[in-house]
Amino acid sequence: MIYHLILGSNMDDPAAQIASAIERITGLDHVHLLRLSSLAVTKAYGYIDQEDFCNQVLEIESSLNPDALLVQLQMIEHQMGRKRSFKWGPRRIDIDILLAEDTVLNYNDLVIPHYDMHNREFTLKLLCELIPDRIHPTLNKTMSELLQELSSPGGYT
Repeated sequence: MIYHLILGSNMDDPAAQIASAIERITGLDHVHLLRLSSLAVTKAYGYIDQEDFCNQVLEIESSLNPDALLVQLQMIEHQMGRKRSFKWGPRRIDIDILLAEDTVLNYNDLVIPHYDMHNREFTLKLLCELIPDRIHPTLNKTMSELLQELSSPGGYT
């Protein structure tokens, strides 16, 4: 299955944290890195009174199902010192599954496609570098269309 992940960090040398997370993700069994977006510096989204973030989208191929991949990604976050102090707060690393091909899931801690990706300019811009014509599985619009229709961009510098 082809997955699109977004990585974010705004603590302890964010670009280095992203690079370390990519190395750990690509070191997982059953995961193969296909492509990377550029590394972007973005304003904080949600809770804005904090340092800017570095964000990057990864396109990976994996035989892991979404649940198993989520467990592996959360383990990487934990190993890298992720502390979940409050929603949208500062973080050393954040790894979210944005898309898993045309899969639609909504249970427990796993929502695919990502529940808020269509509202985040930085996410859509990075996705458009890789998959501008991919259709969102529930909104039935391409990533480019979602970006063009975004009414209140969030997070991009």
